Amino acid sequence: MPIVTIQQFPRDVEQKRELAKRITTAFTEVYGTDPQSVQVFFQEINGENWSKGGELGIGRTKPK
Repeated sequence: MPIVTIQQFPRDVEQKRELAKRITTAFTEVYGTDPQSVQVFFQEINGENWSKGGELGIGRTKPK
């Protein structure tokens, strides 16, 4: 049973729906698995729970 975990910033539900379909299709085509056995978990991370370069995402400014 394939399990895929995706960590990302929050996305629109339609984008996640499409991505889940495509991931499932890829597993069925490459591994020959039953689509019902493919599980996709979305872990959405906000700026308070992520940092880059030692600075929390919530306080980051975009580079010029």
